[in-house]
Amino acid sequence: MKKTILLTMITALSTTLFAYSDADMDGVADAVDKCPNTPLTDLVDINGCTKKVLIPKSNKHHFDIIVGANYSGSNFTSLNQTDTMSSSLQVDYYYENFSLQASTSYYKTDGDGYSENGMNDSFVGVAYNIKPNKDLLVRVGIGAILPTYDTGLNNNNTDYTGSLNVSYTLGRVNIFGGYIHTMINDDDTTTIVNGTTVNYSYQNTDALSIGAGYYFTDKLYMSASYNSADSIYKNVEDVDTVSLYGYRSIDKNWFLTFFYAYGLSDSASDHAASIKLGYYF
Repeated sequence: MKKTILLTMITALSTTLFAYSDADMDGVADAVDKCPNTPLTDLVDINGCTKKVLIPKSNKHHFDIIVGANYSGSNFTSLNQTDTMSSSLQVDYYYENFSLQASTSYYKTDGDGYSENGMNDSFVGVAYNIKPNKDLLVRVGIGAILPTYDTGLNNNNTDYTGSLNVSYTLGRVNIFGGYIHTMINDDDTTTIVNGTTVNYSYQNTDALSIGAGYYFTDKLYMSASYNSADSIYKNVEDVDTVSLYGYRSIDKNWFLTFFYAYGLSDSASDHAASIKLGYYF
């Protein structure tokens, strides 16, 4: 009799252990779980359905990595046609309204009897977003331009930037403007060009931009802008361009950006374009 009772207890216990299944590990058996696949961080009721989210699904920390291919072509009156190709790398870190950015690129320039390649200057910066309301965004930033580009013109000191950008969105229309001041710390220098002595004097620069954009869909945005900036060299006309920009979201992680600028002044590149692929996580 005792053997019969013991066997019955073992059988019942084995059935309980091996027949029980809880795939989402919320404490409610799959057989009666009315809300399967609830996150581990959700507090559930007796039916296995979420009562409270213990940890918000939106993480405050985000990153992105962006790689790009870039082109610029110039035909200044004093120079032959030159074409510059470059590959770029940018890394961003976001925490709530703060962001950190680091970027660099490698270039190759070809012209008539002329070729050069190497690193462009690199950039590191921090920015903070201010949202007075849901439609208005104000972004302030500071940064440093690191002298990883060597031109032989004594411009191998670190420069510093301060920026202010304002964006207002009404429905699908977006209007924006920006200002950047750069403290140029390079020392004036003199060089010989074709037997002639040329003096290079540097100056701090101011840059302004204004434009408008449109959200065609939740995944596609395009904008156009006018941009004007001082040259880093004294007695050189401002660098004026008009540009087009586009952003295309591929999925929740991958995105594409594309850019084209047309030079309005002799000091600007005739054409510049880029396409970049980014991954956000």
